[in-house]
Amino acid sequence: MTSPAEPRLLRYQVVKDAVLSMIVEQDLQPGDRLPSTSELAALAGVSQISVRRALDELERAGRIQRHQGVGTFVATPRIFSDPGRSGGLLTTLGDADAKRGLQTELIRLRVGLPGATIAAALQILEGQPVWEVVRRRLMGGSPVIVERAVLPLHRVPALDERLLAAGGSLYSYLGEQYGIADDDEEQYLEVALPSTEERSLLDLSARERVVTIKGVSFDQSGVPFDCYQQTYPASRFAFYFSGSRERRLLTARDGEDWTVASMTGV
Repeated sequence: MTSPAEPRLLRYQVVKDAVLSMIVEQDLQPGDRLPSTSELAALAGVSQISVRRALDELERAGRIQRHQGVGTFVATPRIFSDPGRSGGLLTTLGDADAKRGLQTELIRLRVGLPGATIAAALQILEGQPVWEVVRRRLMGGSPVIVERAVLPLHRVPALDERLLAAGGSLYSYLGEQYGIADDDEEQYLEVALPSTEERSLLDLSARERVVTIKGVSFDQSGVPFDCYQQTYPASRFAFYFSGSRERRLLTARDGEDWTVASMTGV
């Protein structure tokens, strides 16, 4: 029985492989400049059209960054998050280094009145007061996440401002002080333009998009106690989801190369 012939790489795939090899072999670091489109075309012996397609795919995969009129650069590796995992923000981050390097700023801690959507999600009346906690997370001094939590005041009479400002876990605090445990969550994810506040807090340009995860946390009795929102720069993060808490057939980084090569073509 004969095996099928090895598929021939398309020209843009040759360029992709060449760029990735260059990054590894030359030990290029985030922010290092890569050759220009014309230089890559000459190096790989292909057209600039093929180079542009290769760079498009590498940029979508988060491996490079292109700045018009400036050049092409090695991108900062994406941060992986597992938002389906119950618990505080730190438990959702898949990179141990990212967790260690996370800094926190408390942007807002106040008591207010919820809008109709939040009141319905928390199963309270619109006139019932709630806590609003807004924190900004930074890595290496750069803002990467805006985190917002809304909790009913009748269930959470007090919050520890110093603990929240220091980056402490809100869910651990709720468990220790009020016996509230995060037993289940409902959430949805969308890619959108950021609000004015999010753009400012995340230091984004006017055209950059964000990934927003909105959800509700439920206690052991199935009663909602937290209506939350987490906002991430779309270009900095990749997200991992699993329908099972036990089965882990994929790791987060298995998603970096999710392609099928054509067996023919140019």
